[in-house]
Amino acid sequence: MSKTVVLSVGDVYHLGRGRDHIVYSGMSSRDVFSITQRKREITPLGYNAQAWNLFFPREQERIRVDGVNIMVDSVTPEEIRLRL
Repeated sequence: MSKTVVLSVGDVYHLGRGRDHIVYSGMSSRDVFSITQRKREITPLGYNAQAWNLFFPREQERIRVDGVNIMVDSVTPEEIRLRL
C-alpha cells in the first residue's frame, strides 16, 4: 500500500517513527531538484539538529532517504509529488 505525499517548497514530512524529516527545497536548476534531510536528536542538554541538501536529476524516479524508498511521481519548481 503506497501513500501519496505532495510537498510545496518548504513543506516538511516525517518519514516515520525513528526516521528523519524531509523538506522539499525546490529546483536549483531546471534539471535538478533538492530535498533537505533533517535529523533532530534529543541530548541531555536539549536538542541537536542537523540538515543537509540532497540533489537529484529531475528525471530520477526512485530515491532513498534514511532507508525509506520513495517514488517521485512528478516535480515542478513549486511542488513535488511522492509515493512512499
